[in-house]
Amino acid sequence: MRGDREDDVVVDGGAEVPVPADGETWVVGAVILNPRGEAFAQRRGPGRRLFPDCWDIVGGHVEPGESLVEALAREVTEETGWRLRRVRALLGVCHWTGDDDGRVRQEADYLVEVDGDLDHPALEWSKHTAYGWFGPDDLPRLKEGRAPQGFFIHDLIASALRGH
Repeated sequence: MRGDREDDVVVDGGAEVPVPADGETWVVGAVILNPRGEAFAQRRGPGRRLFPDCWDIVGGHVEPGESLVEALAREVTEETGWRLRRVRALLGVCHWTGDDDGRVRQEADYLVEVDGDLDHPALEWSKHTAYGWFGPDDLPRLKEGRAPQGFFIHDLIASALRGH
């Protein structure tokens, strides 16, 4: 898959794509940059089961039988109306336990490029209350309402902005 197209999505050679094993729960995340080098984030609604009222990147759970790239493409379209065009880099893989059911999740986060009107995302307003583009000077907003152990999205976006 590296360097090839999967459903018209280019996956760069250095972008590792793990293959979920049976019984594993995986989540994917997309750090989307605009031409100004700012990263897209959306605020989760206050009624969300996981991480209510927090800033988040685009992403979600990988469905059974779905590859990580397929899940990434689906989530980008569902949450923004944009189309995943390119997976540039794997930013990292982490493990976390949700406060909803105690399941351990493995999360793979990617730096991606998309096609679409970046000034007008088609947000799922039933799940999100706001969106924004975050450059280096805007990063402190991503810490709003979070304890230091909850700065994952801030740190992920900050790393993506520094490294790419």
